[in-house]
Amino acid sequence: MVEGHLYRSQDIRLKYYELINDRQPLVLLHAQGVDAKSFSNVWKRLSKRYHVFSVDCYGHGGSLHDAEKYNVADIGNAVIRFIQDIVGEKVYLLGHSSGGLIAAYVASHADLCEYLILEDPPFFASQGERRLKTFNYVDLSTICHSYLSQTDPGDFVLNYFRNQYAWNFFSEKSREKVRGKLVALAAKNREKHPEGNLKVPFWPKSALSGFQGMSRYDPRFGEAFYTDSFHAGISHEDLLKTISCKTVFMKAKTEIGQDGILMAALSEEDLKRVTELIPDCQTMRFDCGHGIHIEKPKEFVACLLELAQETGHRSGGETRR
Repeated sequence: MVEGHLYRSQDIRLKYYELINDRQPLVLLHAQGVDAKSFSNVWKRLSKRYHVFSVDCYGHGGSLHDAEKYNVADIGNAVIRFIQDIVGEKVYLLGHSSGGLIAAYVASHADLCEYLILEDPPFFASQGERRLKTFNYVDLSTICHSYLSQTDPGDFVLNYFRNQYAWNFFSEKSREKVRGKLVALAAKNREKHPEGNLKVPFWPKSALSGFQGMSRYDPRFGEAFYTDSFHAGISHEDLLKTISCKTVFMKAKTEIGQDGILMAALSEEDLKRVTELIPDCQTMRFDCGHGIHIEKPKEFVACLLELAQETGHRSGGETRR
């Protein structure tokens, strides 16, 4: 059974979901824009080997909404306190996308990780000038920035659906006609279910998974990636080179889109730097997009169940799934 809880300590507030048992603790940190329930499709299967804790990051779901704390250090320190106070022992820590950046901060600043699992986080590509040529920047970050600059922008979920970069994948001939019809359907859904997850007929389920929990997403979190303040002045190189625990990097497909936009979390060159900086890092490749646990749930779970059976030291390398 899944139980929802709220962890409070001084100025920390973290909503989390727990599948209680006496197995190895596994803490899950989601990507930006969604919430902890993004992992709900794999919770039950993971609980066969893990005591699962799925946490809402700041700016998402039921956790603290405070723009001054939307950075890797404040969120990472909150997760460290959460592990110390609630879990009380070393964990397997998994972070997806921006959650992977936070997980890396935790692993580099506290001796709390038995295993670090990085699900396609945007190391190097999301920092500095390079971020300007990434999918996240031209999509969610820019939409958040534009939304916040408007006097009365209305519902953020509908605003994002209307302005998302994905419309560029439609042919110019049909784009506006299709967008008009689907946005109208999205507007009806939001009017009827303003607190629910967006449902739009004909829109791919894998794409709709990116709207899980977006009703309680603070666009000021996306603004932190737009301005580059999320990283709190900490270079990714400094984060990675101080990680000493065993690490697995789950890498999704790498694609370069129009105008040189990186349609992935990070490039192959970035991945190479990551594996060189973390002493004990294995790469597992998945033939899918950024949301590995959504698009390849069986393979994702199989990978984690295999890690739960491992003992002793394991050398680096690559595996494909």
